[in-house]
Amino acid sequence: MDPKPAARRSLVRARVATSLLFLLFGTALGCWTSRIPAIKGDLGLGDGLLGLALLAFAVGAIAGMMGLGRLVDRWGSARVMVPTALLEGLLLIPPAFMPTLVTLMLALFLFGLVHGTLNIAMNANGIEVQRAWGRPIVSSFHAVYSIGGFLGAAIGGLFAHQDVSPEVTFVAVGAGVVLLAVWAAAWALPQDVPPASLVPSAGAGGGGVSRSYYLLFLGALAMCTLVGEGTAADWSAVYLHESLGSTPAFATAAFAAFSVTMTVGRLLGDRLAERFGPVRLVRGCGVLASVGMTAALLIGHPVAGVIGFACLGAGMSCIAPQVYSAAGQRDPARAGAALSLVVSLGYVGFLIGPLVIGGVSTLTGLPVALGIPALLILLVVLGASALRPPGPPAPAHMEERPHNDADRSGLASGSGG
Repeated sequence: MDPKPAARRSLVRARVATSLLFLLFGTALGCWTSRIPAIKGDLGLGDGLLGLALLAFAVGAIAGMMGLGRLVDRWGSARVMVPTALLEGLLLIPPAFMPTLVTLMLALFLFGLVHGTLNIAMNANGIEVQRAWGRPIVSSFHAVYSIGGFLGAAIGGLFAHQDVSPEVTFVAVGAGVVLLAVWAAAWALPQDVPPASLVPSAGAGGGGVSRSYYLLFLGALAMCTLVGEGTAADWSAVYLHESLGSTPAFATAAFAAFSVTMTVGRLLGDRLAERFGPVRLVRGCGVLASVGMTAALLIGHPVAGVIGFACLGAGMSCIAPQVYSAAGQRDPARAGAALSLVVSLGYVGFLIGPLVIGGVSTLTGLPVALGIPALLILLVVLGASALRPPGPPAPAHMEERPHNDADRSGLASGSGG
């Protein structure tokens, strides 16, 4: 009996399982975000106190990424991501039932702790599945995350429109997240080989110092990238409405365009990475994001603003997946620790970026401040060579193609995408 068809089916199921994790991750976060106004109103919180509650979630998420995310290296990504995915659905529910600010902060810290841990585990698992698949697929996982965010926000918005309480909303979505987690657990890539026994890839950096500097550099690239994502979420509509004089309704088109082009870019990202390699892909994407956004700021028209944020989303779409993939592949035995550092630094950029834009805008005006993400993306372009896969130089027609054993095993042949 030929074992190859069974192996391929197992690998396809593993890819579906990892996609489900990214989907539930985005859905839970999108749902929570969409009901923040209702939670704020139910507890009678002002903007400052709400900010404290949201800070508790951010602190929990960073703690999960930096601390618990390292458990991936000891136990394997599958053994970490399954229980945390289940907890993701369960811990989405309590914030809706908290009667005070203090209890809300505690609930959000725990939710953030699990959310951050799952972020590391599912990214590490995605890189493992990509290694077995034999070709770039990690960008598709991030596309599914974006779709999950849309789905969660849409569900939350629909429930809010129907005057359904946050309690009912979170119970319903949390139950759906748990079901997706159970499905993912059944199909996840088997943890046949303990991560600690994996042999580091060539060029992984035998010295701890050189490896640390490399990961810090990747983290800086992630931070520069995610500053733009946080800025688009918080300031795009404000820029169009207050700086360019558009209507409030039209102003929302800027972030919508950013989100759509980012999702589409991630859906195409794996094929682009396979054709051009990660270095050229990130350079091209960075130039698109920076030039498109800069041109829009110089033109100063609402339509140009929408196009500029669309270029920013399309250009940024493939950068973070390639940075995370480079971090996880450099030394498979310590992918969890690598991703913990790189993803955490990226998340810090997402959090502090909008704050920096706000502070600079008070001195220079918002149009000038929005040039900061465009400038930071250019720094990513300059540092993109760090994403070149380790190992001996490949022939010209294979330049920057990912190296893995699945190409020799035959698992990747005919496996799609």
